Amino acid sequence: MGNIYWTAFKTFFKIGAFTLGGGYAMIPIIEAEVVDKYKWVDKEQFIDLIAVSQSCPGVFAINVSTFIGYKLKGTKGAICTTLGTALPSFLIILAIAMFFSQFEDNKIVAAMFRGIRPAVVALIAAPTFNLAKSAHISLVNCWIPIAAALLIWALKVNPVVIIIAAGVGGYLYGKFLKPTE
Repeated sequence: MGNIYWTAFKTFFKIGAFTLGGGYAMIPIIEAEVVDKYKWVDKEQFIDLIAVSQSCPGVFAINVSTFIGYKLKGTKGAICTTLGTALPSFLIILAIAMFFSQFEDNKIVAAMFRGIRPAVVALIAAPTFNLAKSAHISLVNCWIPIAAALLIWALKVNPVVIIIAAGVGGYLYGKFLKPTE
């Protein structure tokens, strides 16, 4: 397997470089690499990392990579995975900034971006359904994520309020209502 630091950096550099659509679109690729291929974390830990990463301030993909790197090799591992995730975006944005004026009105480039947009929606939808399955979302409790999404989207409720309410609700359910097994 070689040097774990180099392997982790390359893995997250590849994830950062070849994923369009932001952090949520990266979920299936990160999962394929860190859960399935390298087995750095198991499926249950990965779901927990996703939840914690969503709850923390900052860029989602950076949070996930930092947590995984830290789990692997502490602070040095976190630095490797964080740099691996962030560096491709930095380099791409730097290149775009340097050459943007040369292609901002290019009809081919504009058409490419119009074509990419629906694919990005699918890239975000697919891991959402996989996470729902892994989190045991069923017909009985599917109202919770639907209600949360509607509150955020339609009523502009702050997502932090939703996270806190869900955490309190889960605690109260587990403490007082959940049937004993």
